[in-house]
This record gives sequence, C-alpha cells and structure tokens, in this order.
Amino acid sequence: MPILSALGFIIFGYLCGSLTFSIWIVRLLKGVDVRDAGSGHATTTNTIRQAGFAAGALVLVLDIAKGYVPSWLALHYAPLPYRTWIAAISVAAAVAGHCWPLFGRFRGGMGLATAAGGGLAASALAFLIAAAILIFLTLVMHHGARASVVTAVVTAPVFWLLGLRGPEFWIAVFGGVVLVLRFLGDWNRQYRELWLDRE
Repeated sequence: MPILSALGFIIFGYLCGSLTFSIWIVRLLKGVDVRDAGSGHATTTNTIRQAGFAAGALVLVLDIAKGYVPSWLALHYAPLPYRTWIAAISVAAAVAGHCWPLFGRFRGGMGLATAAGGGLAASALAFLIAAAILIFLTLVMHHGARASVVTAVVTAPVFWLLGLRGPEFWIAVFGGVVLVLRFLGDWNRQYRELWLDRE
C-alpha cells in the first residue's frame, strides 16, 4: 500500500509538471509556439519576450503552483514514515514533467519555478534563501543557465549548513539533480538573456 501511494504522488507530480502553461497561454494570445523563438524553451522569460509581462507573470505563478501543489499534498497526506522522501521525489517528478512534459511532446521549460514551488510548500525561508542564491549568482556570472546549475548544486549544502535539514533539504537534493541535468545542456549557449541584456 505505501508503494502504491508513493507511486500515486509521484505520477501526480509528473502530470502536474507536464501542464504546459507557457505553451498554451502564448498560443492563445499570439497564435505561436513559445518554443520557436528566444531560448527555444517553454519558460517565463520566453513568455515575456513573446506575449508581455502580464502573460509571463501568470505563467510564473502557474509554474510555481505546479511544484507547490504536489509537494504540499505529499507533505500532508503521504504515508508518515515515508512522507519526506515521497514529497522530495514528487517535486523532482514535477520538475521533470515541466522539463520533459507529456502534454508538450517532451519539450518544455527549465524547471526553476516548479522546483521553487516545491520548496515553498516545505519552507518559505528555504524558498527565499534559494532565490537569493540564484539572483546573486546570476548577477555575478552573467549567464542564467550556469548560475542555475551552480544554484542547484549548492542550495542543498547551504540548507544543511543553516540547519534546514527537513523536507526542504531533500527537495533541494532531488529537485537539484533534475535541474542540473536540464541546465547543463545550455551551459555554453549564448543568447540574449532577458534579465541581463546579453547578446
């Protein structure tokens, strides 16, 4: 029974992550595929490039919710002895769903907002710390993908050092693995970045 319950939460996480809001919203507003321009990914920034800030803000909120909902449900309703592990793997599944969505021909976004939503459900403080790390590294490195890889690697150790060793730590570990796998493909990409005005 615990195994079936765990599988249910994990599958639900992946299906939540597979909801391709950026693709659907840009197609509705502009009649184009968000992945056909900019970075080529179904992301908030690409949505802003093609459909404006309001559409991008909506996508950001919905992408955060894709991680928050399965994480919150698992943290509250998964079998107690395995609750933390199920929540962490469910968040990783949601991030994987966002990156390789069932409902988007397995071409999705990068997973940061969805991972952030999963962490937010566990700890608002952890969410703010991870966001601060990402912003700092992005400003220092001037490359979003590389900053995201480093953030995914260092966030869990930072949580541990700060005494955040509950579900938020394991969510950072499992979600971070998926983020690293996704962002490494963009490590050497040079494209105009919305926030950094790169060429």
